[in-house]
Amino acid sequence: MAEFTMELSDEQKEVRDWLHGFAADVIRPAAAEWDEREETPWPVIQEAAKVGIYSLDFYAQQYFDPTGLGIPMAMEELFWGDAGIALSIVGTGLAAVGVLANGTEEQIGTWIPQMYGDADDVKLAAFCSSEPDAGSDVASMRTRAVYDEAKDEWVLNGTKTWATNGGIANVHVVVAVVDAELGSKGHASFIVPPGTPGLSQGQKFKKHGIRASHTAEVILDNVRLPGSCLLGGKEKLDARLARAREKAEKGGMGVPPLERSREWGRVKNAAMATFEASRPAVGAMAVGTARAAYEVALEYAQTREQFGRPIIDNQGVAFQLADMRTSIDAARLLVWRASWMAVNGKPFTAAEGSMSKLFASETAKKVTAQAIQILGGNGYTREYPVERMHRDSAIYTIFEGTSEIQRLVIARTLAGMPIR
Repeated sequence: MAEFTMELSDEQKEVRDWLHGFAADVIRPAAAEWDEREETPWPVIQEAAKVGIYSLDFYAQQYFDPTGLGIPMAMEELFWGDAGIALSIVGTGLAAVGVLANGTEEQIGTWIPQMYGDADDVKLAAFCSSEPDAGSDVASMRTRAVYDEAKDEWVLNGTKTWATNGGIANVHVVVAVVDAELGSKGHASFIVPPGTPGLSQGQKFKKHGIRASHTAEVILDNVRLPGSCLLGGKEKLDARLARAREKAEKGGMGVPPLERSREWGRVKNAAMATFEASRPAVGAMAVGTARAAYEVALEYAQTREQFGRPIIDNQGVAFQLADMRTSIDAARLLVWRASWMAVNGKPFTAAEGSMSKLFASETAKKVTAQAIQILGGNGYTREYPVERMHRDSAIYTIFEGTSEIQRLVIARTLAGMPIR
């Protein structure tokens, strides 16, 4: 187990500086253009692939960093460059992690390379979970997967929404209901290969922020998949469903209500552990955006003169900058702590993953708003990047669990209550 430390190793510093250089030289100069175009920034993704950033190898190296700091460090630097473009670069990782976490070795070896392609032929992947009526409430998911035993095929029907790269991806990973009576325990994940009939893109969303990242609905109309496309395989799924049914039956046969509640809470908490471990990465994205806005505001306050002196000499501005920097550093500390805990198997007894995401996302919204205030009228125009950063920051309090859901998770964890 790696000891928790705030000091990056020389190797980590090299990676950080390399990513920062790419963000400064490639991402930032393109940010305003692709925000206005509201299109996937293919040239930037291709450049990231050429240098090795858009690749499974790079993502895996950071993911398996024993200190836990590889992913948050990478996310902070890329999102410091621009949130929309950075999300286009890292969005495939959501689907890749889904396959790595649930797939067989054969599935991992077959599908993940097809998610990334190579520098000459870049591919994308999409992770499709949310639905029009099932966002935070995953138990309300309606997309169904029915097994056709005669043909050893799964038939998927439903609509997914808010899917990053949805409809334009080569490979889609889709979460669907296989046993509605088991709630979220009756879900399974499926690979939808390129060109599969029945999968189509629905509405493409025109968003407030992160406009360079493609977000759309995915329509599944009698999508037929070979049995081999069920992540983990049917034998593993059948065993998991049988265990869930057995627990459900025991829960309703003479077990005292309090004990049933405690058991249900333990099951749900175990399921939530996956989300808890991924939320610090979103927190790191928020830290990157907040830091970028703070740096613009600091430079502006040092050079902008009013009444014969730089505006940073005014206490009202200086105190805002002090609060901004303090909040950013505090957010990073929470993110790094949670990331280290996740990689080293430390239990989130106080929902530390949700804490980091909550604080960092709220910090990003506040800091980017303060940056606009410091720049005054200039900050409100698109001539300066803080206007875009403020729009981008709004997403952090929404995706991967809203701030309200984070507070609910934290409160219920502290109280020892079930997480619904």
